[in-house]
Amino acid sequence: MRVLRVRHQGKSFYASLFDDHVVCLDRGLGLDAPIPLSELSLLPPVAPSKVVCAAVNYRSHAAEVGREVPDEPVLFFKPPSAVIPAGQPIVLPRASSRVDYEAELAVVIGRACRNVSEDKVAGHIFGYACANDVTARDLQQKDGLYGRAKGFDTFAPIGPWIETEVPDTGNLAIRTLVNGEARQEGNTSDMIFPVPALLSFISRVMTLLPGDVVLTGTPPGIGPIAPGDEVRIEIAGVGVLINPVVAEGETLEGAPIQ
Repeated sequence: MRVLRVRHQGKSFYASLFDDHVVCLDRGLGLDAPIPLSELSLLPPVAPSKVVCAAVNYRSHAAEVGREVPDEPVLFFKPPSAVIPAGQPIVLPRASSRVDYEAELAVVIGRACRNVSEDKVAGHIFGYACANDVTARDLQQKDGLYGRAKGFDTFAPIGPWIETEVPDTGNLAIRTLVNGEARQEGNTSDMIFPVPALLSFISRVMTLLPGDVVLTGTPPGIGPIAPGDEVRIEIAGVGVLINPVVAEGETLEGAPIQ
């Protein structure tokens, strides 16, 4: 099932997606009839308390950036305020001269997850989405830390929906296209710490709450984006996330659901 988070008639709710309409999943709202997509505003598919990210979690990406393969997951955070839906612009801040895309598989937590073993992780996952770990690369190099470089508003596009049925997260093709040109291609089979191992590790550090998001790392091929670009993240069996790019101070009307 593909699950969206939308706004309709002043109400925000989760809905299951069909070809040209959605069905509200909150029966208490009294929205029992199918709702055409044209009548909806698309919201980020999640409103997390935190976005936990894994750095250098693809072997080929570690080689690309000259890093050794870590013996444990390397974690950092993005603030919830960075999360945007499909169609909303990525805003390039004036403070940075180089902002990069990073395609990632996002895991959405469905049940509180604390001290969970790898073989039990699946029972705590609600679903999966495409994500873009947008990064101000020059600021990352300057600061030596991830907080500012990864934390700007709009630096965590996630969507366009949550896919609840993904049989094998260990073998998913993932790629980035910028203006229709393939820039980044990989497969989740290259992960150093696959989804079960990564979530189990995180759960031994902190409690993952329903709605929290885990970004699982990026394959090789990272590169810069510029105002006017369109960034397309594709993950086989999960979805397609499309966001335009604007400079700080510019505005652009959001694109429709893809």
